[in-house]
Amino acid sequence: MKLVLSLFFSLFLFIQIIYCQDKKYKIRTISFYNVENLFDTINDPNTFDDERTPTGNYHYNSKTYHDKLNKIAKVISEIGKVNTKSLPAIIGLSEIENQDVLKDLINTELLKNENFQFIHYDSKDLRGIDVALLYQEKYFFPIAHEIFELKLWDEKGMRLYTRDILKVSGYLDDELIHVIVNHWPSRRGGVQKSKVKREKAAWLCNEIIQNINKEENNAKIIVIGDFNDDPTDSSFKNILQSKGSKKHLKANEIFNPMEGLYKKGLNTLGYRDNLNLFDQILVSSSLVTNEMDFKNYKFFQAHIFNPKYLINQSGRYTGYPFRSYNRTNYYGGYSDHFPVYIYLIREE
Repeated sequence: MKLVLSLFFSLFLFIQIIYCQDKKYKIRTISFYNVENLFDTINDPNTFDDERTPTGNYHYNSKTYHDKLNKIAKVISEIGKVNTKSLPAIIGLSEIENQDVLKDLINTELLKNENFQFIHYDSKDLRGIDVALLYQEKYFFPIAHEIFELKLWDEKGMRLYTRDILKVSGYLDDELIHVIVNHWPSRRGGVQKSKVKREKAAWLCNEIIQNINKEENNAKIIVIGDFNDDPTDSSFKNILQSKGSKKHLKANEIFNPMEGLYKKGLNTLGYRDNLNLFDQILVSSSLVTNEMDFKNYKFFQAHIFNPKYLINQSGRYTGYPFRSYNRTNYYGGYSDHFPVYIYLIREE
């Protein structure tokens, strides 16, 4: 009941601010989505993941691939649209194989007329998955982008290859923002044993943030990704030093609106019978206000996009995301993660 009332209050507040005052507002949606192994059907000899091919264990053929593309496109086409009447201006993605799948994605029937472009680099991840950024050209104009390699070694001194962190700087309408896209190391091998890898990823992410702040006063920074950690884990609280409340937020600190959702019991995935909120969007203090001052873009609300069709409705995994695969069996779902998104608003 509390959750229903909370959602009702958020919707009421949204309508009150956006529609019921004399002022008019621009609304931009920023989103992140782990799309669960968006691979093409061609074997890449440079990676270990060659199972998603017609002859592999997943029997991954063109029909499956295009079904997957169309389902991801459907989700993207609906994120935040109820309130904004438009698709997200910026969408971070993870578990992308290459540029070809991004080209196919933005050329699906639901997205081909939205003028999406993308930024992507191949990483050295052994599974062959990367992060990427989609953006609508009419809203966002990138001026610089680069990747940062996360260098890890195991206990024997062997190099471990994982996803790079992507930083994209550009103008959201006429305001300079910096978006940092992450997909931190998984919990494979155990939470505690793998913890140090995510803490190193957090350290690298924090270094990127600090360097932006050194070059630009009051920089507007948005950190998005699948972090494989919850908002209250040490990577966030001790290294990024993210804050779960807007009150008393200091200059150059990071606000994590997903922490409040997590403490309410909301989740973006199920992992080993636990419900977690690994998919998150954080914003710098320059994008946060405790007043009704929206002359420049400010954070307004954070949400998890989980309509009924994205949720398993029965069986052991009731309430979990309706995923594409379970082991090697194609379920015909969407992803094993729910997307997350935030609204930025400003006066017109």
